[in-house]
Amino acid sequence: MKQEKTNAMRQLDRNKLPYAVHSYEGGALSGTEVARALGQDVRCVFKTLVTVGKTGGHYVFMVPVAQEMDLKKAAAAVGEKSVAMLPQKELLPLTGYVHGGCSPIGMKKQFPTVIDETAAACERVFFSAGRIGLQIETAPQSLERVVPLVYRDIVCK
Repeated sequence: MKQEKTNAMRQLDRNKLPYAVHSYEGGALSGTEVARALGQDVRCVFKTLVTVGKTGGHYVFMVPVAQEMDLKKAAAAVGEKSVAMLPQKELLPLTGYVHGGCSPIGMKKQFPTVIDETAAACERVFFSAGRIGLQIETAPQSLERVVPLVYRDIVCK
């Protein structure tokens, strides 16, 4: 059965970037459960978090699934006094993605994106393909080519 492409996959295809798609069963699992289902190291599997800053700007953060984002570090990374998680009901209208299936690639509008600096140590990173049950695997350098990506320390220690 052929997999229907998501916006994230189409954008990688348009840019002729290599990637693999992995599927898992179980619906909206926690990030660590997704990593386990895929047999991957939790340090290289990322969750995509969308926030709103004090100025009203929106920002995307990619955090290893076993970690929590430090909101103060995240705000500093994007030059805001503070950031807060976007209310779940605002996610679909803003990004085109649902909670548990939000990809940093292929949103309705591209927002500044910060990935935790630990991603630089990963040969391949995994993140949502834009649909619950699908993950994209690609090199961090490929992700950088389609998303305005910066690396910063944004997790709680």
